[in-house]
Amino acid sequence: MAAETKKVWVVGHKNPDTDSICAAISYAYLKNQAKDREYLAKRAGAVNEETRYVLDFFQVEEPELVTYAGAQIKDISIRKTEGVSSQISLKRAWELMKKLDVVTLPVTNRFGKLEGVIVTKDIATSYMDVFDNRELSNSRTQFKTIAETLEGSVLVGNEHAYFMKGKVAVATSNPAYMADNIERDDLVILGDREEAQLQAIRSNASCIVIGGGLKVEDEVKAEAAKKDCVIITTPFDTFSVARLINQSMPIKQFMTKQNLITFDIDDYVDDVRDTMSKIRHRDFPVLGENGNYEGMISRRNLMNMQKKQLILVDHNEKSQAVDGIGEAEILEIIDHHRLGSLETISPVYFRNQPLGCTSTIIFQMYQEKGVQIPQRIAGLMLSAIISDTLMFRSPTCTALDKAVAQKLAVIANIDIEEHARNMFRAGSDFKGKTAEEIFYQDFKIFHTDDSDFGVAQVGAMSREELDHVAQQLRPFLRQVLGDKKLDMVYVLLTDILEESSVVICDGADAGKMVAGAFGLREDAEGMLLEGIVSRKKQFIPTLMNFMTERQ
Repeated sequence: MAAETKKVWVVGHKNPDTDSICAAISYAYLKNQAKDREYLAKRAGAVNEETRYVLDFFQVEEPELVTYAGAQIKDISIRKTEGVSSQISLKRAWELMKKLDVVTLPVTNRFGKLEGVIVTKDIATSYMDVFDNRELSNSRTQFKTIAETLEGSVLVGNEHAYFMKGKVAVATSNPAYMADNIERDDLVILGDREEAQLQAIRSNASCIVIGGGLKVEDEVKAEAAKKDCVIITTPFDTFSVARLINQSMPIKQFMTKQNLITFDIDDYVDDVRDTMSKIRHRDFPVLGENGNYEGMISRRNLMNMQKKQLILVDHNEKSQAVDGIGEAEILEIIDHHRLGSLETISPVYFRNQPLGCTSTIIFQMYQEKGVQIPQRIAGLMLSAIISDTLMFRSPTCTALDKAVAQKLAVIANIDIEEHARNMFRAGSDFKGKTAEEIFYQDFKIFHTDDSDFGVAQVGAMSREELDHVAQQLRPFLRQVLGDKKLDMVYVLLTDILEESSVVICDGADAGKMVAGAFGLREDAEGMLLEGIVSRKKQFIPTLMNFMTERQ
């Protein structure tokens, strides 16, 4: 069987914007041309209305949402111990355990559903604690299984029938004693005395087990057939038969069926490890789709864990990355922001250029690798550049961003200005949206030595729309401070056409910081920042420089 192709996530930041989503899709397409691994575009948050318009326009499916990058059980090579039937004997279960070198066997039904588990301790208990000579019939043991356990065969009678009533008895040489003590439906263990064999059959035993590998006389076989008595012959002597026969009981009588500790194939390793630390079991069943049994996992399997492999686009800050990023292996980072706090265990391919958009960098990489850009991918990258540069109005926009956008517009057969207007109109349609939905459509967290603060940005085509949004967001900011454990929170309400922003804020000294950084008078209703449209290049650097100088 061919080895499974390794999967690599290509993912942007939390609260993704159009560049974050389109860059992930475009770069995954480029990487897949190498055919060395399978590169999957993912998203770390909800798609905003502007991005949804872009995806719908170019008929591209939105990437799958991922919320945690930690390893899951499906990333581990679990032991594929095959499930056994609850009807197999204790002896067969023990033989399988020795052959497979395991201490636990999963018990499944014919549909693949887990019914229980049998462990070596259960088998040991069956040997040590079974003193009731009716246990074999209580377990509804099949005569065929009894014969197999004793390495014998069913000589007379229906091997598929079950020993369902009576006790297990060992015959004596005294026929009178046998007549008094052998009851209807008993299973009788005996030797070569024909008289004793006939007496057991005449006492209505349901089965006689003849040890020593002896020949059974025709008269005995005929009498047994007439009385519906099963005859089992075995090479073992009477003592050995008496010692081994209980091993023919089905494991269903001894397996654990209640309060099973199982894991799902999608469970995260951290959670699994925590549960294992509190439970003394060595092996745990793993369930897959529809709750079907998939395999077994132990602490040893966790040592051979393969981390998820990720390529990050449009960010390099740990606070902006998908949760659990510290447990993943980062292969590459493609970004156009300032260097952040993200650390990697081993060296990675890191491409960071001072451009207006990550998709501009990815366009260069298509050119460098000589890969033709499909029309849809060109449309996505063009949309990302339009969005990040506010259709070339942002100070982050470079001549290269604009030149690349024009080339992509030709490939995508798109009129830039018309497409930009439609994108921005879709992104500024706030009807029916909650304050939370509006706020988190483009939100990032930043850190200084003394404080943690978040900045959201909302763009619209008119100041009237932004004034209405401001009324919705002001009371919500206090909740954001608590939910995200921040010292300060800001919202840039950006008028795209007027190329200006109003900032509203909350938190200790948040207003003073903005007023001091931009030379304004503090105003709780909002402060106008003329010519400020870029969070990355204009707002954040000015604000952080002021904060640093005050320390």
